[in-house]
Amino acid sequence: MQLDLNLLTALDALLEEGSVAGAAARLHVTAPAMSRSLGRIRRTTGDQILVRTGRTMTPTPYAIAVREQVHELLHQVQGVLAPSRELDLATLERTFTLRWHDSLVALSGPALLAAVRGQAPGVRLRFVAESSIDTPELRRGEVDLEANANRPSAPDIRAENVGETRLVIVVRQGHPLTRVRTVTAKRYAAAEHVTVSRRGNLSNAIDDALARLGLTRRVVATAPTEAAALEFARGSNLLISVPEATTRSAVADLGLVVLPLPLELPSAPIYLSWHQRYDTDHAHAWLRGLARTALAMCGTS
Repeated sequence: MQLDLNLLTALDALLEEGSVAGAAARLHVTAPAMSRSLGRIRRTTGDQILVRTGRTMTPTPYAIAVREQVHELLHQVQGVLAPSRELDLATLERTFTLRWHDSLVALSGPALLAAVRGQAPGVRLRFVAESSIDTPELRRGEVDLEANANRPSAPDIRAENVGETRLVIVVRQGHPLTRVRTVTAKRYAAAEHVTVSRRGNLSNAIDDALARLGLTRRVVATAPTEAAALEFARGSNLLISVPEATTRSAVADLGLVVLPLPLELPSAPIYLSWHQRYDTDHAHAWLRGLARTALAMCGTS
């Protein structure tokens, strides 16, 4: 049986795009050519791969089952056929996709971009928003680097702790808590709170720490980003509890006040994560080094 590696590329594109037209555009071929490739794939695998359901196409159970394996195989083939060579940053042309927590983008993104442009002007960075659900883009190669407080559990995802930062309280100027000598846990719990959660969670580790003291707080709202939460605090007596480093520039710009959090909580970690397939990728390793330096500004590593 002779295998055509072009079919592997076509199958990967079809499974990712979910349509002949989308796969054709992705690989810069015509739709009829992609249709012919799909026909050959169907004859080779004995499976329909994509079936029409109304106006869209749906992957078969077999296609869903092999999607990640096909993507991984394609990366392995590309690695074999394009062996490592010395990295020339001056001529490097590549687009990296980074999914970072929004506050980390605001704090460290400009420094990273400046470093990248200074060394490799042909490289572009795509910062994309975090999803409200866990997604497999790192594994599929659609995201090159993640940076947030979550340590991935998947064995094929690398994770490096590049820093940490403590939680603080942020309130508006003139807030009642700014006029007391000490912000106690009881006073903190008695205030009304806004939490930051991309999933919309109304509770977190702070509530667990308060519960151990026999205290509860009232969370009146959640915001998907720290920037949005700061706006809530700016115009009311609501308070937010966020990592100190990520609020530095915003607090000064918005005229907010930082107060110590009266709870014993571990510092918030900052993890840089990537898929193991990029361990020996010279360009990726170069970018990881620059990202590590930029993120170090967020705290003490």
